[in-house]
Amino acid sequence: MNPLTSTDVLRPGPRGIKRWLGQMVFSAMPYAFAFLRRWKPVARVGGMVLTSRHDDVREVFLNDALFGVTYGPKLDVIMGGEPFFLGMGNTPQYRHDVAALRKVVLPGDLPALAARVERRAGEVVQASGGRIDVVDTLVRQVTFEVLSDYLGVPWPAGGDLRVWATRLFEFQFADQGNDPALRAEVEVIAPALRAHIDAQIALRKVAPGKDDVLSRALAMQAAGESGFGDVEIRTALMGMIVGGPPQPPMVVPQAMEQLLRRPQALAGAQAAALAGDDALLRAYVLEGMRFDPLAPGLPRVALADGVIARGTAHEARVKAGETVLAAFASAMMDPRRVADPRQFDVRRPPSDYIHFGYGLHQCFGLHINLATLHLMLKPLLCQPGLRRAAGRAGRLRKNGAFAERLVVAFDRS
Repeated sequence: MNPLTSTDVLRPGPRGIKRWLGQMVFSAMPYAFAFLRRWKPVARVGGMVLTSRHDDVREVFLNDALFGVTYGPKLDVIMGGEPFFLGMGNTPQYRHDVAALRKVVLPGDLPALAARVERRAGEVVQASGGRIDVVDTLVRQVTFEVLSDYLGVPWPAGGDLRVWATRLFEFQFADQGNDPALRAEVEVIAPALRAHIDAQIALRKVAPGKDDVLSRALAMQAAGESGFGDVEIRTALMGMIVGGPPQPPMVVPQAMEQLLRRPQALAGAQAAALAGDDALLRAYVLEGMRFDPLAPGLPRVALADGVIARGTAHEARVKAGETVLAAFASAMMDPRRVADPRQFDVRRPPSDYIHFGYGLHQCFGLHINLATLHLMLKPLLCQPGLRRAAGRAGRLRKNGAFAERLVVAFDRS
């Protein structure tokens, strides 16, 4: 199938015994992390150095001089060789590019974004007829509609932005085996998305549109601000599209699954939604995500020989070029820093959470996520008789790192 016209957001996953083995590996991961935290906090596993304790994970994230990001080579494929700050260390170029993007992605946008997410999620829920797939019909639809409009990147003619962005996201962040079939799709999609954004930039110069990130960037360009050439604008928008909208359909359904497993937590989240207590509802969703976050960890590469956990009983040396996995999923379950980590507790301090990374490369969209993720579920949680759909459809199904399906039902009022 032509990747430019495909409507299959996720590629076919493994079947049969391969799928079962993959599920077993993910199911066993919390127990493996618990073992490593206790007996080998810094361990060489599968050709990489894995850090599993809270303090060590934060140390890796904060030591940019020693532990660099690994994203550069694949970003070059996606961006056509143009630099994007996600692939940079703490350099003047990194600081310049982040500062430029912060001029057009503004804190003042958050209330309107939150309101639009809640309103659109409510419309989708009401149109569902009492049965809805949380992954695709609700979260993915709302996320891509709202964020693509906010950024100023509409659907490409004849293509599906959900497919294009998710393929590129998978290639950048989830393709540990360097799948040649995925690479072949990326080499078609990436230049097409670059051309699509270039066309939007040219169009807006002729016919300025509404207030969105693209319009603001072009206004900065017209004012002579540094960092807003056409290619720089395209690269920033592409980075936001690839790194942003594919994530909520992964983590929000996973949080919903955790609520469904805990009737008391589900009832608490429903009460918060019905009361309009968005701060409390956010706490329920963030706590649910702690039990099943976006990924087990994030990779870094040792830029020189160095030491992790210096001065502790588990001090370990790393060699230049070694990949280090900062296992934040394990860190958020470390009883040395997280009180009663197996307890679902919405009163936890923010320091217990590392959902969005930490340090220099903490997710640029952190504040957008905190303002909107819980509101994607709010209208659904307000429905009476909310429950899992019968059978396998009512259990969260995953395709590798991606949530694939979770169907719930409710009583139509």
